[in-house]
Amino acid sequence: MSKVIGIDLGTTNSCVALVEEGEPVVLPNAEGARTTPSVIGFTESGERRVGHVAKRQAVTNPTNTIFGIKRLMGQKFHTDTTRRTQAHVPFEVIAADNGDAAIRVLGKVYSPPEISAMILEAMRGVAESYLGQEVRVTVPAYFDDAQRQATKAAGKIAGLEVKRIINEPTAAAIAYGFDRHGGTQRIVVYDLGGGTFDVSILDIADGVFSVRAVAGDTHLGGDDFDAVVIDFLIDKFRTSTGIDLLGDKIALQRLKEQAERARHELSSSLETEINLPFIASDATGPKHLVTTFKRNELEMLVEELVDRTLEPCAQALRDASALVQDIDEVILVGGMTRMPMVQRKVEEFFGKKAHKGVNPEEVVAVGAALHAAALGGEMEEVLLLDVTPLSLGVETGGGVFTRLIARNTTIPTQKNEVFTTSVDNQPFVPIHVLQGEREMAADNKSLAKFELTGIPPAARGVPQ
Repeated sequence: MSKVIGIDLGTTNSCVALVEEGEPVVLPNAEGARTTPSVIGFTESGERRVGHVAKRQAVTNPTNTIFGIKRLMGQKFHTDTTRRTQAHVPFEVIAADNGDAAIRVLGKVYSPPEISAMILEAMRGVAESYLGQEVRVTVPAYFDDAQRQATKAAGKIAGLEVKRIINEPTAAAIAYGFDRHGGTQRIVVYDLGGGTFDVSILDIADGVFSVRAVAGDTHLGGDDFDAVVIDFLIDKFRTSTGIDLLGDKIALQRLKEQAERARHELSSSLETEINLPFIASDATGPKHLVTTFKRNELEMLVEELVDRTLEPCAQALRDASALVQDIDEVILVGGMTRMPMVQRKVEEFFGKKAHKGVNPEEVVAVGAALHAAALGGEMEEVLLLDVTPLSLGVETGGGVFTRLIARNTTIPTQKNEVFTTSVDNQPFVPIHVLQGEREMAADNKSLAKFELTGIPPAARGVPQ
């Protein structure tokens, strides 16, 4: 019998899990690893490579190797998010015909959902012997509607039926709480991954998971930490040799790999060595970048980024009408939470030790699989009460954004509001639905536009 699986489609790595005999199982890929790099590579002949194989050839083939695609899901080309991504990737990001961000590789244009579908296909391959057509795919809690729809589209392209999109922190909470019984617990899930940051506050009680508030930053994660380290190494090399590596895509890819490796090693060591032989050359011969990199140097470079995660934590507490004293447990999710400074800052903010009983890289896929198993009747039912991460509303006179459903409202929900015409004998009313927190409609994300027609002639303010 085929099973419904859970997939964590991550910025840096992806993971697949299912439930067997009531226990969650993370499935290893063909190389025996329990997570797969979210990387797609294309050879000059057009052959496609996925995961570890794609990541290994990135240094020699940087312009044809795609990573971090999750950051471009549901994004238009002319946005700050796309511009920031462009500045730190060697591959070509272009505007698609519909204005969305897209990728051009070897003369062919791919949408972000198409690239994500290739990763999902690889995850499907990992679970092929178990898999039916149905899956649960996770997304950051702070993803907007366009980003969620793009994720669903990726699943469809991959030949999968995405039965439900589950917020990553909520999935992590299910993994933490599925076998815990007793009184109500209020927990915080702090999820710092490769490309996104989310924080959620939930109440857990006997299989009921009620989200109280979510907050986050969809453009803050390990990639940004690596970018700071790369800039530091470029400056250091420029100072010692006079050579600027910024325009060298192969050198930048080598720097990226070293920055990521150093960050991982400095989670358990106080210092590491950056060793990049033949990184450049000039009239005097080849140049090498060899330096000792210490944990305290890394912490000075990234402290501002870590501190940026604390304001969403404070926002979530405010939205949940909670104090730090009300929190029973803090769950750390995402590979970045292995960093000692991140753990220290989070523990200082919430005033308690973080729970380390879950694997931060696997817990989201495990939670998605548990939720799928519960809905499939394989285990105790899980009742999930989630919230809308951003306010929903319409554009009204003067271009103002009028909120109808406030952020952190439990879903499903509905809201009624009475509007009227603004001029005499107005035959129709244009309705513009938006999502966001800004006061002016133009500053929020447009979801849909339509017209309400058939209004009988009347003085303004009369029709309702």
